[in-house]
Amino acid sequence: MLTAEQIVAAQKANLETLFGLTQKAFEGVEKLVELNIQASKAALAESASHTQAVLSVKDAQELLALQAGLMQPLAEKTAAYSRHLYDIASSTGADFTKAAEAQATDAQAKLMAVIDNATKNAPAGSETAVAVVKSAVSAANNAMESVQKAVKQATEMAEANFNTVASTAVNAAKTTTAGAKKR
Repeated sequence: MLTAEQIVAAQKANLETLFGLTQKAFEGVEKLVELNIQASKAALAESASHTQAVLSVKDAQELLALQAGLMQPLAEKTAAYSRHLYDIASSTGADFTKAAEAQATDAQAKLMAVIDNATKNAPAGSETAVAVVKSAVSAANNAMESVQKAVKQATEMAEANFNTVASTAVNAAKTTTAGAKKR
């Protein structure tokens, strides 16, 4: 049986975790806003520069070369922006996952302590029931660990796929730009 002090301590720990996660969420939003402000400033400056360059073009061939020269940097900047966005999201998600895992581990430890305490005070002849409960808890813990491993593997695979797609897009832009410049 839980005492009043244990319940208060658990509530306090849960509130601290909640406030910590809220802080992490705000940090993620701040990083996202900062990234978007930087991207907007860069886009505005590049737009002004591009407009000046277009106004100084003397013929269609020079315009085509100018446009082709802008494709590769645009693809690279888009890939870099996407990478930063992904990093912010995965970092914030990792903080939430870490907190959830810590809470789950703590809850498992407390549950096992309650079960151990109950087994010490269990009446004679209830050993089989206690063994069944311990076995069920152990199976649940193993299932949870398997799910966590699967999620981690899926996350790693998604990141690898993201990196492959980003590099392919940049390389395709380089190829397109090189082909357009040769014309």
